[in-house]
Amino acid sequence: MSRLRAAALAVGCAAAALTLTATTAHAAPGDTQTVCGSQLTPSGWVDIQWWNDFSCGSTFSPNTKKIEQVAGLPVGTTLNVCASALPPAGWVQLSEFYSSSCRYSVSPSFNNNSWQIKRVS
Repeated sequence: MSRLRAAALAVGCAAAALTLTATTAHAAPGDTQTVCGSQLTPSGWVDIQWWNDFSCGSTFSPNTKKIEQVAGLPVGTTLNVCASALPPAGWVQLSEFYSSSCRYSVSPSFNNNSWQIKRVS
């Protein structure tokens, strides 16, 4: 029974990865997607919001995130993003601050969890 469960989990993860790849491959700069927090943020995207949603599993931790396509945005663009993923290539961090929409941990904290980033190249 555990082999069947493991196989089903592997197929489900592969399908989710393919879906994320397919949907993000055709996104325009500034487009957003909602994905489960367990999925890696693709290259050229940033995390902009976290929350808890039972469609991504039953947990008290934030497990769902909104990501934004930033590849292709003009040089000089500044954005406020969650610090849960590194800024993409060509972007630099200008400042850091706390944002309630970027709480990606179940532990309550007012530590800095967000960045303002700027496109430099």
